[in-house]
Order: sequence, then structure tokens, then C-alpha cells
Amino acid sequence: MNDSSWGAPPRAGLWGPADQGTSSGYGWEVPPSSAGPAHDVGEAAHTRPMPTVPHAGGEPGDAADRDRGAAGLGGPLFRDEREQRPGPRQAAGRPPTSPDPAPDPARSDGARSTGGGQAKKKSAGRNLRAAIGVGVGLGVIIVASLFIYKPVFIGVIAVAVVVGLWELTSRLAERKDIRVPLAPLAVGGVAMIVAGYVRGAQGAWVAVALTALAVLVWRMTEPPDNYLRDVTAGVFAAFYVPFLATFVALMLDTEDGPWRVLTFLLLTVVSDTGAYAVGWRFGKHPLAPRISPGKTREGLMGAVAFAMVAGALCMEFLIDGGAWWQGLVLGLAVAVSATLGDLGESMIKRDLGIKDMGKLLPGHGGIMDRLDSLLPTAPVVWLLLVIFVGGG
Repeated sequence: MNDSSWGAPPRAGLWGPADQGTSSGYGWEVPPSSAGPAHDVGEAAHTRPMPTVPHAGGEPGDAADRDRGAAGLGGPLFRDEREQRPGPRQAAGRPPTSPDPAPDPARSDGARSTGGGQAKKKSAGRNLRAAIGVGVGLGVIIVASLFIYKPVFIGVIAVAVVVGLWELTSRLAERKDIRVPLAPLAVGGVAMIVAGYVRGAQGAWVAVALTALAVLVWRMTEPPDNYLRDVTAGVFAAFYVPFLATFVALMLDTEDGPWRVLTFLLLTVVSDTGAYAVGWRFGKHPLAPRISPGKTREGLMGAVAFAMVAGALCMEFLIDGGAWWQGLVLGLAVAVSATLGDLGESMIKRDLGIKDMGKLLPGHGGIMDRLDSLLPTAPVVWLLLVIFVGGG
């Protein structure tokens, strides 16, 4: 999920310094106490040096300077500033009329004051129509493949893993010049998913080991500069995306596998929805301001409450042998793991200086922006279901 997805919604074009718990120039968070110039999303903020302006004549501070203003040349200091000239009703010696007051960055409700003293309604921070449409479409594809033919759903997981790896490795190359070999990762990632479904956990572990070895060997075909850095990032990518996704295949490889996977998906989505809804409406206290200032403690409480209720219902009605109290434990664990996963990818994106991992899904960003909370939640749900109702 996106960084601005639960908490006070962001106001476009406001940044603050990173040491106050804000975005370090990436342009998608709301600063708690300061405002700055707006830049295009995805471009790192930069500081323009103050130019040295020569005096037209005389010593500094003489009458010529006072007549010309601070720039000393009678024009604006920067080329994108407008020169202030007295209008027909403004005397030359009087200061220009103050513009409308800037919005108060300390406000937590996301409203912006206007000249008439009224406040605009809070914005959700993204295109909700596109986000809902894409989410519904993906849900239909996933549920249909899940209950009609299991191997088709395995194919859906494999496609998501390959696209996620492509997004991650592309951003690493663009922003950090880290050259991770995509080919062995993609082949190994698909092998992990298939091996986990066909051969269980043992097959998945063998595929992980072979994938790591393939990354080491593949990178040897290039110059040795930064070899250790690149292969380390490659092994990290192998564990972060396909290995964690393998636990979904392990859940599916049971007698009631589709219902376990559906429970996993429902609880994660409900957790994100609860965090977004409660945080957007009531969020005031930042949860992790240096990582994701848009997330709030109120949003986390909303995620926990929504997920626990959904967990109790799912364990009672969808999982054979499940009990409602087990669903409460499962929902709490999902809310925590989904939040940690979201914060983890926020750390990665902040380090890379980007807002989203991709642009494939309108209103959502990239595939990795949807997998951020799902990936770390998969092993948690798999383990708790094995403890509560067995391995199937």
C-alpha cells in the first residue's frame, strides 16, 4: 500500500526537512510543521545557491541599492520569480499587498484554508476510482483462478512475482546503480512457487538455494566491480519477493487450500482498509514519522480492529475446524505483519528516493506497492493456520 494510505491525507506540494519526520524530498508525505516548494513527484529536491549580484554602483546600502531593491539590479533574484512593480493604486514606497495566507502545515486534517476563510475537504491522496476499479478487477481474477483451477492461481502468483522482481531490480539499477541479474531471479522465483506447490517446503528450500547460487554465478559474467554489493542485493530480492510468496503456494497445497488463501487475502485487504479508513478520518498521531509520516497510531488501531473481526468470521465460517478466538489472534497477527511489511517497503522506497515502485496499476502504483503488506503476511498466516487446524 502507498505511504499516504492511512493517516492524515497528504496535501500536494508540501515538503519538509527529513529530520522532522517527513519525506526526504520525495514529495508524497505531509510535513508535520513546515512547508516548502513543490517539485514533481519522483525528482529529488535540490537547493539552488544564492547568486552573487553585483552592485550597480557605490557602496552597499547606498541610495542606488535602496532604489533597486534587494537584488541590486531592479529585477527578480531568481528567474522563476516575478518582479514586484507598483500597480495603479499602489504607491511606489508602499509594500505590495500580501497574498492569501499559506496553509497551516501543522493542521492534521489535511484541509487547506482559502481566501474566504473556508476549508476544503480532505483529499484521499490518490485516484480512488481507479484504485477501486483496479482492485475489483484483480480480485475477480484471483478468486476465479483460485476456485476454478488451482494451477492457474499458481500461474497468477508466478506472474506477480516476476513483475515484482522486475520493478525492484529496475529501481535498484536506476536509483543506486545496483546491477541485480534479473534472469536467474525470475527463473528461480517461478521455480520456488512451483516447487512449493508440488514438493512442499523442502522443494521450496532447494529452489531458494539454487536461485542464490545462480545469482552468484550469473554475476561472474560481468566485471568484478561491486560484485559483492550486486549479489547481496540479488539474494535479498530472492528472499523478499519469491520466497515469501511461496508460502501462498504452501497454503494452497492443502485440502481446503483455496479457503486458506482466501482468508489470507481477505484479512490483509481488510487490515489495509481499516487502517486507511480510520487513519484518514481520525489520524492525528504519527506511527513512524521518520519512515512514513502519513501513517498514524489511530490507523494501526483501525487495522487491528477490522482484521480481528474479519479473522473471527473467517475462522468460524471459512476454515474447517477453526474457532472464532483463533480468528482474533490471526487478525491481530495479520494487522501487525501487514503494517511492518508496509513500513519495510517504505524504508526501501525512501532509500531509493521514489514514491512508487512502478506505474502498472492506476491508483495503486506498481505490483510491489500491492505486495508490500501481502508478502510478509503470507508466512504468518500459513504458520498460524498450521498450528490451529493442521497442515491439511
